[in-house]
Amino acid sequence: MVVGEYVLSLVTRVLSAPFLKVLWRKSQSADAELQLRVTTPPVLSILVNHNLLRLRIFVSFFAIAFLVLASLCVAQDWKDVPIPVSAPSGMSWKIQQVSDDFNYDSSGGNRPKEFSDRWNDTYLNTFSGPSCTSYHRDHTWTNDGFLNVHANWDPKSSIIYAGCLSSKEAYTYPLLMETRVKLSTAMLANNVWMISADQTEEIDLLETYPNERENLTWFDKRLHLSHHVFERKPFKDYQPSDDVGVKGTWYHVKGKDSWRGDWLRIAVYWRDPWHLEYFINGDLVRTVDRNSYSWMNEDGKLVEVKTGFNVIDKFGYTKGTGLSKPMHVIINLEQQQWITDKSIFPSREDLTDSNHKNIMYVDWVRVFKGVKALSQSNDSQQAIDK
Repeated sequence: MVVGEYVLSLVTRVLSAPFLKVLWRKSQSADAELQLRVTTPPVLSILVNHNLLRLRIFVSFFAIAFLVLASLCVAQDWKDVPIPVSAPSGMSWKIQQVSDDFNYDSSGGNRPKEFSDRWNDTYLNTFSGPSCTSYHRDHTWTNDGFLNVHANWDPKSSIIYAGCLSSKEAYTYPLLMETRVKLSTAMLANNVWMISADQTEEIDLLETYPNERENLTWFDKRLHLSHHVFERKPFKDYQPSDDVGVKGTWYHVKGKDSWRGDWLRIAVYWRDPWHLEYFINGDLVRTVDRNSYSWMNEDGKLVEVKTGFNVIDKFGYTKGTGLSKPMHVIINLEQQQWITDKSIFPSREDLTDSNHKNIMYVDWVRVFKGVKALSQSNDSQQAIDK
């Protein structure tokens, strides 16, 4: 990202340099011979005395070469980051359109094509947010190569305005989604997740509650790795948890007191309706399957458990189909109802801009879909971009 921004800046300076402006302006004049003196670099002085056509070709080639170089440098911030899991047998990973490195500027009043082709700057429907959350498009923006997801209290009420993006397209398995994020410091849910359009199936890639409070350090030390299946009428919600006999949904590393301050890379592999794998900084830390699950305990040991029930859908809410519906990608901050029920809220100070605690930064998000490999020799670890 830093290299890409530097090259773009260089391109801008070069293409706006006085000597190129003079060259182009004079190339359009009726003069076949150009008279450039002091400001012309030596390399160009040779070209100045050539005919009009050659000069125009040179200027055009010069601009195109720099633009190609810039595009190569800014493309795919994640290109050197290994994909944490291979595609299913006989398949290769194909990058999906929603994948975004956020190397463009956007705001609530200015959504360029790079943004609008991928994202809505609201939730996927008219839902305005849980509890006292109110999703608002002015609370997401991109600059300096990052997505900023912001939240603050309404100064005159008990409403928390928060940013939320939802992907325009929905995606299905086999799928790998990965993101690189830096968490906020406010006691709000920092989320990257997926949900079906009818809101009956959900996969939570990242759900965590970073904070600096002495009485809430338990949350600050953990990342929540989970999924939900729902019935809407009457409302029923199943997610794996200790309460239903599935341990390890709260990931914790011994000796790590907080996930704040560091960049975190986290991924989920949705292999099929009955299998999920979670990765943190490239390492497998949790698997959920039809009749088994595993988790990485705080000592770094993988604990594997066989069950006598379906871990993906213990109570049969999906009627035997599992996590099978296409899902939209969601990136947001929010005050969740279960946290409100515990009388836990971010303070006014937490959500004051000058304290720099109320923004979750996203460097990039990438989504791969498993597609049939072009040949048997294809390495399924590699991604194809078309």
